[in-house]
Amino acid sequence: MTYNKVTPEIIAKLEQITPGRVIAGEDINPDYGKDEMPIYGTNMPEVTIDVLTTEEVSGIMKICYENNIPVTTRGAGTGLVGGCVPLFGGVVVCTARMDKIISFDDEHFGVVTQPGVLLETLQQTALQRGLMYPPDPGQKLATVGGNVSTNAGGMRAIKYGTTKDYVRGMTVVLPNGDILKLGANVAKTSMGYNLTQLITGSEGTLGIITELVLKLIKAPKLAISVMAPFEDLDTALLAVPKIFSSSFRPTALEFFERDILILSEEYVGKNVWPRELDGQPIQAYLLLIFEGESMDEIDPVLERMADFLLEAGAMDVLLADTPTKIADIWAARSVFLDCIFESYKLYDENDVVVPINKISEFVNFFSEDAKKYDFEVRYLGHAGDGNLHIFAVSNDMEEEEFKRQVHLWMLAMYEKAMELGGELTGEHGIGFGKIEYFEDYVGMRNIELHQGIKRVFDPKLILNPGKVCFRPEDMESIQ
Repeated sequence: MTYNKVTPEIIAKLEQITPGRVIAGEDINPDYGKDEMPIYGTNMPEVTIDVLTTEEVSGIMKICYENNIPVTTRGAGTGLVGGCVPLFGGVVVCTARMDKIISFDDEHFGVVTQPGVLLETLQQTALQRGLMYPPDPGQKLATVGGNVSTNAGGMRAIKYGTTKDYVRGMTVVLPNGDILKLGANVAKTSMGYNLTQLITGSEGTLGIITELVLKLIKAPKLAISVMAPFEDLDTALLAVPKIFSSSFRPTALEFFERDILILSEEYVGKNVWPRELDGQPIQAYLLLIFEGESMDEIDPVLERMADFLLEAGAMDVLLADTPTKIADIWAARSVFLDCIFESYKLYDENDVVVPINKISEFVNFFSEDAKKYDFEVRYLGHAGDGNLHIFAVSNDMEEEEFKRQVHLWMLAMYEKAMELGGELTGEHGIGFGKIEYFEDYVGMRNIELHQGIKRVFDPKLILNPGKVCFRPEDMESIQ
């Protein structure tokens, strides 16, 4: 596949569509060449454009399609798999300034929004109306459009589902510039192929989302956090499937081990979580959230939960029932990713998901396997849905040797995850960083189906090329 360069004549045409917002060459912000996982490489675009309307995106795509110029869509750039890196240069279309919440429909529990609205903005604005947007990925400064493009998950997925469960409709610009309106603010539909859900999670490879119709729910009045320390991680993790089989329905259920907690509390400069009890070191923690309309409703659940956790081996059960206490105990958890980025020069991550009754076996496997290598390991996870965030980190290794060793470790982890009935990624997607593992994981027939879908939407393969199902090295031989 041969792409054309962006010429001065093409820049002039783009400038007519988006006057004053076409940036070229050395004036481009370096951030536009990477996401938050630079280990997968950086590559600068030739042009960046901050778009404001659907019609602008359509006009840009028509020019790029006609001239065979690659286009990569970017929101806030908070991805972790190289999904917004413009591997082939070309044009980056940034939707971050399309940041308006257009309208709420309180009667039908819906909201219409542009893709550049930040997740935290949407959540806070909805709460002011007594409503909740349940998807809750850890990066609150991500855009809603990026969340939809990757089908982002988050801590509340065990109760409310993931982003895909809250997408009712969207406006999408196709690679040739056509504008497609999908879905509506209705509770259900059975009308042909579900293209709305196909675009959701497609990582910007099939179309550019310019407007979203999202589902909301009534916000619960109260949320109480429960902290349970354990002497060892196995005991904590073995309690997780028993929590669900005992009919508890937490909104979130997280686990993490001692080392990453210490790292995070040092990062935020505040120690809230206990490190030991009665002289016994704490090695692992479970953190749960329960929601309800009143304390009369929640109290009996909390009492049963406390008794259950103590019987399951918890050293103690601590409640956070005021805004200050809740904010304090979640402070360290909320910065895990940031503190890893700040504490280490080299880092790579996977977000494997396995059945919840296999988490302990999987953790023991990758922890033991990592002893073969020179890097360190930090990890945490959404224990309630089996989604683990596992980091290889180093301050001492050479980058190429780090990447070589991590690659071997990743291969072993993905093989083990498959053996346990798990999946390659729970919420971060494939992008560019995981594409080689994806092919091995799902098989060539699955990849061929992905490629066929991609070609239907994007015959010239100009939209976010080199991601998900067409590797960058494959693009050179494609006609």
